[in-house]
Amino acid sequence: MAAARKPWDPPALPPPLKIRREQRPPASTLLDFEELERFENLLVFARVAVEGFFAGKHRSPWTGTSTEFADYKEYTAGDDLDRLDWRVYGRTRRLFIRQYEDETDMTAYLLVDASASMRYAGEKRLAKFHLAARITAALAYLMHKQADKSALAIFSDRVTSFLPPGGTRRHLHLLVSELERTTPAKTTGLAAAITECLPLCKKRGRLVVVSDFLDDRAALFDALSRFLHRKFEILLLQILDPDEIHLPGNAAARFVDSETRDAVQVDPEEIRAAYTARMRAEIDALAREADLRQIQHQLVDTRSPYLHAIETYLGFRGRNQASR
Repeated sequence: MAAARKPWDPPALPPPLKIRREQRPPASTLLDFEELERFENLLVFARVAVEGFFAGKHRSPWTGTSTEFADYKEYTAGDDLDRLDWRVYGRTRRLFIRQYEDETDMTAYLLVDASASMRYAGEKRLAKFHLAARITAALAYLMHKQADKSALAIFSDRVTSFLPPGGTRRHLHLLVSELERTTPAKTTGLAAAITECLPLCKKRGRLVVVSDFLDDRAALFDALSRFLHRKFEILLLQILDPDEIHLPGNAAARFVDSETRDAVQVDPEEIRAAYTARMRAEIDALAREADLRQIQHQLVDTRSPYLHAIETYLGFRGRNQASR
């Protein structure tokens, strides 16, 4: 958590937000495009069939003025008379209005936690941020293949970099390069960063937050409620290392907070049961509160290959693949 500002301290002015524009970036080492090619025909967000939530072109439940017929609606006073279907009237002697479907592209906003706690890596495992970056890059690739748009926000205690929505190959390379050049640092400020994203996410779509979510849960959902009010679909991808869930197997250890640098010397075996129960309760509480708000939550273990995490996210295997 960020240190509280003392009353006598002058208010800190945040540095200017970096907004990346499309330019030709260096070759990527984060994504193996050939490996991801097998996902190109999958729907990125398979369970949603409304505006903004099918890959490629998405049929909207809101009727508009496109040329594709959707349905009939019985005429009521005030409806547009130009849209009366006189042929139907000739057959039924009842007045019906023709309704049409709009086709819209999905815009997904990918919010990635780059606070210092995301640097953690268990023995012979990826750092949490590296796994988060791989998953984010893979999602952006899938959206690109389905002609959808993706945006990227990197944050710690505030948004440090924002790439507006785009769907070109160059945009995808720029997004991946931004992930590659990011080094996790500073403290976590989930709620403040998500609130800062509200005016940046101009078009309704899907919000994907990739983080360890080791922060104030009440403040987090308060910030997310503003996106829910705007009818965003929200997914929380929680990245955790097994050490954080169960504690490492050392006989004695000195634990150092990666953000505050506070340290404590303990024997993990003495506290393992209580710690594991508390950590499980925190994860379950996050998932439960998300579910109450119709927000999706997915726990991702750093032992899992990132492609398996993407398959889980898509429902490709039809069951939860995250390690518990």
